[in-house]
Amino acid sequence: MSQELNALLGRLHEELARTPVVDADARRLLSVVVADIEKLGVGTQATPGGLEELAVGFEADHPALAAALRQVADVLGKAGI
Repeated sequence: MSQELNALLGRLHEELARTPVVDADARRLLSVVVADIEKLGVGTQATPGGLEELAVGFEADHPALAAALRQVADVLGKAGI
């Protein structure tokens, strides 16, 4: 996995830690997405399109989390995942 993607995943983890008001289902889904990405993009949500859908859902209440998801999606898209 590239250093850039590792850095973005670290940022995503940090944003999740700073966002305690995310409901349990959303936090579980995000954890699954991060795990999928760490397994090199396995899973339907670990795609740029799936991450963009998640980002849209978080945009209003958690813009930093949405931005982190979009950055990860961008890197995965550029990698052809």
